Amino acid sequence: MTSSNTSDSTVHPYTREMAMIHQVFRRESRLLAELVQEVRPADTARSRILAEHWRLYSIGLHAHHTGEDEVLWPVLLPHLDLDAEQVLAMEAQHRGLDEGIAEVQRHMDRWQPRALPEDRDELAEALRRHHRQLCAHLDEEEREVMPLVALHVGEEQWRAVGERGLAETPRNRLMIALGAILEDSSPEERQEFLARLPVPARMLWKVVGRRRYRRETDRIRGRRTTA
Repeated sequence: MTSSNTSDSTVHPYTREMAMIHQVFRRESRLLAELVQEVRPADTARSRILAEHWRLYSIGLHAHHTGEDEVLWPVLLPHLDLDAEQVLAMEAQHRGLDEGIAEVQRHMDRWQPRALPEDRDELAEALRRHHRQLCAHLDEEEREVMPLVALHVGEEQWRAVGERGLAETPRNRLMIALGAILEDSSPEERQEFLARLPVPARMLWKVVGRRRYRRETDRIRGRRTTA
């Protein structure tokens, strides 16, 4: 049960963007397992590319979860009573995901230098386990916790969560991050998300961002293409 002290006049946060960000991690964790499994034995050029992509992915996922733990949950928890268990479960799942990420990293470190097929297969399986664990967590968070956020977290507090994520993203990766969010978005989501950005950011995306993201994904995915 939640408390009912939220005013009807509260401007609710745009929580849909959280699902859009989650979709990035769902897609990239799935693709990493598939792309690693496709690497030919001893193709260390590909193993280096995918190891670097994994490094950036895992840093991004860790920053995302740390932002929730340190910025979002402390704002949300004071408004909850029995539903606080849902938020505490999210924190526990974050710790479990950290363990899975560490396991993948161990396999990645063994596979990357020589790209041996037996190491590749073990790594791909660890990545598939990570993907399943992550998707179960994200599904539960969107189903159980995001409605609580929409009800109890104000627009300004929600904006602070986004600013934390922005600060954690290197400036030279901002257009890549934007492209990753927009890739699987519906036309309506894409339009609304871009409308919330400053005008210079929207112009930069149109002028250079789209091409930069396409080059990045072509390099990582090889012959696979980006929609």
